Amino acid sequence: MKAQQDSIVQQRLARNFVREGNTLYSSEKYADAAISYQKATAQAGTYYKSSFNLGNTLYAQKKYKEAIPQYELAATGTEVKLEKAAAYHNIGNAYLEQKEYSKAIEAYKNSLRNNPNDEETRYNLAFAREKLKQKQEEDDKKNNQPPPSEYAKRIKKQADKLIENYQFDKALKLLDGALEKDPTVANYKDFIKKIESVIEIQTK
Repeated sequence: MKAQQDSIVQQRLARNFVREGNTLYSSEKYADAAISYQKATAQAGTYYKSSFNLGNTLYAQKKYKEAIPQYELAATGTEVKLEKAAAYHNIGNAYLEQKEYSKAIEAYKNSLRNNPNDEETRYNLAFAREKLKQKQEEDDKKNNQPPPSEYAKRIKKQADKLIENYQFDKALKLLDGALEKDPTVANYKDFIKKIESVIEIQTK
């Protein structure tokens, strides 16, 4: 009986701290609100509202990485499907802010499993998928750069001769000019960086 009474008291205290946190959150006093929510969680470790609201407070401070475990705690601390959906939705948003698109997609899917009618989550899922597709396309472009053209190869040979004669400035100018005309000269970007480093050392 005593344990049950303690539990009721702790739940009541937790609710009070959550209300206090909500008031502070409304006033945009996020750091103070976070302390109140942490106190609520200390009273009732699986209290959904304190974890969820603490997550929101951290999110509002752009502490996305720290917000995610709080949302995860909220998701596991409730059996109410709409509450689970809200927690997973916010996990998705936090991952989206960090450009971790695959993880965002998975979180939004979990949200929709609990609330299939949420149009905002559906929209965010589509947006995350589009961003992931764009990122993959950009990565593919970087990895599939076309080989140097005959012009680029000729310029490289000319630059090599200039460097043999210690004419580093001329070599760099030649390569920079060629790069503007022919993007495949970018295949020699490491070579260009080395010349820049030599010039920098010489001017010190």
